[in-house]
Amino acid sequence: MKNKDYFKKARENQFAIGQFNISNLETLKGVVFAAQNLNSPIIIGTSENESKFLGLKETVALVDYFRKETKLPIFLNLDHGKSFDYIKKAIDCGFDMVSFDGSVLNLQENIKITKEIVKFAHSKGVFIEGEFNFITGSSRVLSENPEIKETDLTNPEDAERFAKETGVDSLAVNIGTFHGISASGINPHINLQRLKEIEERVNNKAFLVLHGGSGTPEEDIKEAIKLGIVKININTELRIAFTNALKDSFVDNPKEVVPYKYLQNSIGTVQKVVENKIKLFGSQNRI
Repeated sequence: MKNKDYFKKARENQFAIGQFNISNLETLKGVVFAAQNLNSPIIIGTSENESKFLGLKETVALVDYFRKETKLPIFLNLDHGKSFDYIKKAIDCGFDMVSFDGSVLNLQENIKITKEIVKFAHSKGVFIEGEFNFITGSSRVLSENPEIKETDLTNPEDAERFAKETGVDSLAVNIGTFHGISASGINPHINLQRLKEIEERVNNKAFLVLHGGSGTPEEDIKEAIKLGIVKININTELRIAFTNALKDSFVDNPKEVVPYKYLQNSIGTVQKVVENKIKLFGSQNRI
């Protein structure tokens, strides 16, 4: 089954596929081991900076290895691609999916560029995600929650227009989440009413995607899936889990200098976080 087939399956059966961002082999291992344990489809995400650190070709090779080794449906997505040139590079290197983040552009300009990217991506058999509403924050612990105004949320009519005119396969919507985690550990609630209105307008024109899934209340996540969200991005929680486990390893063994020994704890901790997300999203045993 292709990625689009799994998105259709998720929408029909009311579950979501997790996108888990990585920038190193250890995080990738933790994500894959979790999916293997729970028999779940997964999406591996890398932002432009993450993919530049790891390498586009290297990322494709690593994911391809684990896909063949585990026989799991593992899809690779360029997250928040900012330019057509970099998106082309990712597609030419073998990414299964790409996301164009044109949220800093006005709607008309975003539609124009997204249409060009969709045409190129589809000619290569690549799944394309669009985004036209800026989703604030950054993938780290935030001392203060960003202010999210109602005018920041995705307008249902604009979502319908964007989906129809661009032909994107999926659409990231702003329904009150942000990138990163509040210092309190719990982020604000999702605007479920706005999501319902968007789904009614977009319907089967594009799959709906939730960015900023880290820290979002679990009950909101469950309701959002019922209302049409089929893909949820997780990054910050993995970064925190990996880093804290690494710090703990050095505290417990301050003289350790063998990398594979102090990195093992981080792999296991990431795996636990991903397993919890897979269960929350309802994607276990969906292959």
